[in-house]
Amino acid sequence: MTGTAKLGRKAVLLLKDGTLFTGRAFGASGEACAEVVFNTSLSGYQEVLSDPSYAGQMVLMTYPHIGNYGINDEDQESRRCFLSAFIVKEYCPYPSSWRSQTDLAEFMIRDGVIGLEGIDTRALTRHIREAGAMPGIISSEDFDPESLKAKLDKWPGIEGVNLVAGVTAEKGYEWQQSTWDLKDGYRNSSRADKRVVVYDFGVKYNILRLLKDVGCQVTVVPAGTPAAEVLALQPDGLFLSNGPGDPSALGEIIGEIKQLIGKLPICGICLGHQVLGQALGGKTFKLKFGHHGSNHPVMDLSTREVEITAQNHGFCVDVESLGDEIEVTHINLNDQTVEGLRHREYPLFSFQYHPESSPGPHDSAYLFERFRKLMDEA
Repeated sequence: MTGTAKLGRKAVLLLKDGTLFTGRAFGASGEACAEVVFNTSLSGYQEVLSDPSYAGQMVLMTYPHIGNYGINDEDQESRRCFLSAFIVKEYCPYPSSWRSQTDLAEFMIRDGVIGLEGIDTRALTRHIREAGAMPGIISSEDFDPESLKAKLDKWPGIEGVNLVAGVTAEKGYEWQQSTWDLKDGYRNSSRADKRVVVYDFGVKYNILRLLKDVGCQVTVVPAGTPAAEVLALQPDGLFLSNGPGDPSALGEIIGEIKQLIGKLPICGICLGHQVLGQALGGKTFKLKFGHHGSNHPVMDLSTREVEITAQNHGFCVDVESLGDEIEVTHINLNDQTVEGLRHREYPLFSFQYHPESSPGPHDSAYLFERFRKLMDEA
């Protein structure tokens, strides 16, 4: 249940382990249960809010001052917000930017996102780092810990839950928009000599734009689309998008992807990378507190070069579960987890991080050109 929160109204966050934080409400009001994770980006809060990969979660921003440049239509990464709540140290109700069209609180009210500000976000971040990401409940209406705990205990969590079904497109569509520039805004690319089918597990718009930039005709299909329907479109390549939650809950989708391996070039991002890893016979596991932010170092093992990357995931491919035909191409320098894979025989590769850089650095944007080259060679 959500409504409109008055600035300054009391709100609380209760974690699964009983830790309680008291702050102020902004955005939508009401209650929300979700997994609590933190994001280390300094900017890009609108792209974070509109990333479908955060379904089933509430996001804590470690940067303390959020909302200062407002909200605009051009920075939207999906049709709406899918996360449950947004936690900040200090919400700025008076944005200052020539691109701003509305303020953050109004944007959150529109999509029913509950906001909490005025808590010690550093203490909460440290707690999650030590104890791990855990369920929590935010409320601007009920402040009784026992009552909140009873509601939180009924929440099913995200492990083993198919969250993709709630974010994927209802029907397929053609994407036309290319990337943005300061002079012309979003452009439409006339170059489109390769047809790419994109499985929408919760796709971010800038992935589609960058595919257009490298000369692709982009057809987006719902997550449950059968492999036979994909092949009937006669694509030059297949792209598996980012998305929320536990890849092991996507058995039917993984089964369809298995049927496409070796039949056309394939590239995957984030959840698409994990789905591809499982389709290749690997396993995935849940990270302690996930990787969320736009400042994560990744090494390309072939060149030993380090890229600063944008990331948003709570699960990871288990390197020990992969067969000899799979090569690990990238690793995370913070914890040595798998960040990139390729098949030694079939034309496919995938990566755990987000080269579309919305928000985030542009170090990894070349991977879209690499996918284009893979299709050209095939």
